[in-house]
Amino acid sequence: MAAGGPRPVVSRRREVGGGSARSLLTTVLGEFVLPSSTPVWTAMLVDVLGLFGVEEKAARQALARTAAEGWLSSDRVGRRVRWSLTRPGRRLLAEGAERIYGFGSGDRRWDGRWLVLLVSVPETMRDLRHKLRTRLSWAGFGSPTAGVWVTPHPGAEADAKLILDELDLSGQAMSFLANYGALGQERGMVASAWNLTEVAERYDAFIAEFAALAPDSPDGVLRAQTQLVHEWRRFPFLDPQLPADLLPPKWSGTTATALFNEKHQLWRAPALERWAQLVSDISGRVC
Repeated sequence: MAAGGPRPVVSRRREVGGGSARSLLTTVLGEFVLPSSTPVWTAMLVDVLGLFGVEEKAARQALARTAAEGWLSSDRVGRRVRWSLTRPGRRLLAEGAERIYGFGSGDRRWDGRWLVLLVSVPETMRDLRHKLRTRLSWAGFGSPTAGVWVTPHPGAEADAKLILDELDLSGQAMSFLANYGALGQERGMVASAWNLTEVAERYDAFIAEFAALAPDSPDGVLRAQTQLVHEWRRFPFLDPQLPADLLPPKWSGTTATALFNEKHQLWRAPALERWAQLVSDISGRVC
């Protein structure tokens, strides 16, 4: 256990879900609160979430739930409350930021080796089967046939072991490192293991939403930057980051990655500036 206290409970399902208040709050905390050590008033967070149509009650509930999970601590100044990231909350958001900002920009060269994981769960144990499938999918594994999981990233074996240990399945699993053989087609296996068409459609939607977006006001830039990061943070759980040799031609993920990096760099400074101004304005109101 880390010195900073118990690790907060993290629900990845909620992280990649729709535009809920809790999910949006997580994005705001990571993009604007994490870079600063300054506590943030409730009114500030309520106002920013209001830019996305989140009602005050829902915003306050999101704050309470986030605090209950160990991400935030509060202190009261008179009748007002301000929020600070806890040490474990800051650590988790920093890990998330590293994953988000670095996603899609790694080296796609590949030595041709596959990590093959064999693990089967009886169909009668549906809940366990679902947990296994969900966790391995989030880790980038694909399943070309029942009981078989593959990834072109051999280093993912450590993640697989952690997942299997937590589900008490390590004792009945086997893993191999191998090259694809002479039978069948490697790209056919990829098509069976991952729904790349669906991933490409998500990338296409991202490009359509943000390519021409040009906010023309301080609040507009803040909102655009938040939405950009909020949408992008889903892709590490959707895209297995296959080597270029295994991807369809003209893979839209490449275009989407370049677009995210361009827009994030373009909007980051003015969005942070607007955030700082809002913090100053609200601090003046409540003090």
